This record gives sequence, structure tokens and C-alpha cells, in this order.
Amino acid sequence: MTDQRLYFMLQRAAHQVRVAADRRCLGAAGITSAQLGALFAVREQPGITQQELAHTLGQRESAITSMVTRLVDAGLITKRAHPRQYRAIALDLTSSGKQALDRVRPAIDQFNDEMRAAIGTEAFAATTEALARLDRWFTGKIAG
Repeated sequence: MTDQRLYFMLQRAAHQVRVAADRRCLGAAGITSAQLGALFAVREQPGITQQELAHTLGQRESAITSMVTRLVDAGLITKRAHPRQYRAIALDLTSSGKQALDRVRPAIDQFNDEMRAAIGTEAFAATTEALARLDRWFTGKIAG
């Protein structure tokens, strides 16, 4: 029963965190937390392909295609032909995309500070590491 409760609590917490983060991101910069993740990835890896972005975010390519379309329509990223991959599209952050990241940073920093205060600094660090290990484990299981 405890194992099933852990799964339930992870699902519930993930939902609550996503909703709260979306509210803050939308209020600060007019983007969702999922879009924020995509903008961070594009900023960190200029010219990233949609396939690479999907892998980075752990999403299906079809979901990323829709998100990229919304981000292009919003003027936050641009698409261009990839210089080395014939059919791939490279993504880059626009100046508006950079500004959106700058606007949302204080809200995300405050949100992380509030979560750290709610569960304690040590628990926050331990939880972050445990979730990262679970992610690596599942990624390895899927890839292997």
C-alpha cells in the first residue's frame, strides 16, 4: 500500500506544482511552465532541433510540434533550416523570448524559495536529487 501511496502523492504533488507554476509564469510573462522549460532549453542550446527538444523535455515530438508553433506565433522563438540535418528545423530564442525569461525569473525564484521553506532546505535538496535519480533510472530503462 505504501508504494501505491508514493505514486499517488507524486502525481498529486506534480499536478499541484504545475498548476501553481503555470499561474506564476502566466502572470509574469504570459507563458506556461512547459513553455518556460522549452525556452530555457532553446536558450541553453541555440539551434536545438524539435526532436532534441522533445528528448530534453521528455515529451512526444507531436506535443513539441504544437508547443513550438505556439512559441513561434507568440514571437518567442524562431525556426530555421538546420545547417547539417536535411529535414530538421533549428530553433532559436528571439529577443522577446529572452525578455520573457527575464520577466519570469523572479517569479520562479520566489516559487522555489517558497517550496524550499515549505519542506526545508535539506528535504528540498534531497527531493530534487531523488527525482533526478528516478528520471535517470526511467530514462535508462526506456533507452535500454
